[in-house]
Amino acid sequence: MRIVYVSNSRIPTRKAHGAQITHMCSAFTDSGAEVELVVPRKRNFLGVDPFEYYRIEKNFSIRQIPIPDLGSMTSRFPRLMLFADLFAFSMALLLARVAGRGDVVYCRDYPLLFLFSPRRNTIAIEVHDVPKTRGIFLRAIARARVVVAITEGVKGALVALGIDASRIVVAHDAVRLEDFSHPESKADARRRLGLPPDKKLALYIGRIDDWKGTDTFFVAAARLPANVRATVIGGEDGQVKALKKKHPNVLFLGARPYRELADNQAAADALVLPNTARFDISSKYTSPLKLFSYMASGIPIVASGVPSIREILDERAAYFVAPDDPPALAAGIERALADPGAPGKAARARAIVQGYTWRARARNIMERLRAPV
Repeated sequence: MRIVYVSNSRIPTRKAHGAQITHMCSAFTDSGAEVELVVPRKRNFLGVDPFEYYRIEKNFSIRQIPIPDLGSMTSRFPRLMLFADLFAFSMALLLARVAGRGDVVYCRDYPLLFLFSPRRNTIAIEVHDVPKTRGIFLRAIARARVVVAITEGVKGALVALGIDASRIVVAHDAVRLEDFSHPESKADARRRLGLPPDKKLALYIGRIDDWKGTDTFFVAAARLPANVRATVIGGEDGQVKALKKKHPNVLFLGARPYRELADNQAAADALVLPNTARFDISSKYTSPLKLFSYMASGIPIVASGVPSIREILDERAAYFVAPDDPPALAAGIERALADPGAPGKAARARAIVQGYTWRARARNIMERLRAPV
């Protein structure tokens, strides 16, 4: 099976989708496919080879299609710029005749499906959100033989829109377990990051965004006792600078390289996943990469009790709190830090995540791709 994975994404990127895409390409290859990742040629702000950045084997090819790098430009009309960026990539794909390079065309960007013929290729679309403009979305989805839903919540929304459930395969996100087998010691991780050795640390790693629930974590930080520090790894430079002034109770470390993920998690006493219930993408649709990396760490998890997280974990494996409730989140963190049963919950989460590997996910999807129509 030859898979052409097409994504209008800057690779590498600090954002989670870059890790998800590249790990899936590697896992598809490990599962017997020949894979080519096709992305636009954009400025590499990280200045490093994608395979090195994501610590993956160079077992698939990356083809970069030249286009104007509109995504790195500032604009008063960001939505228009995003549309222009997608249009430029679409035209470049047509000129590059990408469709003829694989048996399967695999996409995460549903507008790109209009570029490919279902008669020529098996088309697969991976759905992470259900857009409000649903007419174009449904026409695009109709061209795909296989629809990969990132959660049961996404599948339910698609079925409610009239998409045949038999076309949908649910494939939650995953983790590469070997990355977490030998992390740094807590003392070494804290020394490297400049973190206090004598405090309990409640750590959030990832993007800083309202739909991630990070605002709730920042407010909760002010309610934590003096021996507990809320700590954040992630965020853009300007964003972090402003937040440091606004939330002095939080230790903001800024973005760190992806290769440090397991070691950075090792610095924590509790890992925090504060998803909001205000947005469907957070409460119903997301399958956060950080959830699976948290689970692989063996460190207690404090999480919002939203459906998207409860698809994976239960009360035996995490400390659930009410979403969008800073006092509840602060209390949940204190509970996790004080509970003698916390190591047992963390071990339960680690046992569950053994079933959520990139290779298992790739095999699940490839079985559906090979299935007769």
